[in-house]
Amino acid sequence: MSEDLYSMKEAMIYSQRIAHLSKALWKAVEKDWQAWIKPYDLNINEHHVLSIASNLKGASISDIAKFGVMHVSTAFNFSKNLEERGLLSFSKRNDDKRNTYVEITEKGHLLLKDLNDSYEKSNHTVVEGSLPLKEMYGKFPQFLELLAVIRNIYGDDFMDIFEESFRNMEKQL
Repeated sequence: MSEDLYSMKEAMIYSQRIAHLSKALWKAVEKDWQAWIKPYDLNINEHHVLSIASNLKGASISDIAKFGVMHVSTAFNFSKNLEERGLLSFSKRNDDKRNTYVEITEKGHLLLKDLNDSYEKSNHTVVEGSLPLKEMYGKFPQFLELLAVIRNIYGDDFMDIFEESFRNMEKQL
């Protein structure tokens, strides 16, 4: 049924366009992100896990994997690195012995605060590239169509946590 809505040529061009645009944008985001967190001896996955743990408060490794868009073993391994540095703590719950839960420690909170305070000293290629749109429309791009595509791929749960994490970040800043 859905194949009647588009041709294979149209689908291929669309998916390749998304792939190439995503790769180009990711390269710029990755460079900015790495430059920002490098002085704190973190890699992108560790920072992502730490941020998710801070926002989800008592998240399971499975939650971190889901909302970090990573494999469970990746989420566990990077969480373990952060635990060894005293930035996260692991626990089991009496009502759920199968899952491992993580909590950000005070040291982890302090590191995130320092990171956020240092943001202005880092590179902002993506922000700079978006400034002409902000000047024109008075706000940064909202990417509503992209958000809709992501919602259709990952579901409402993912998007609810995504939005909640940015509301939390806004309150903290």
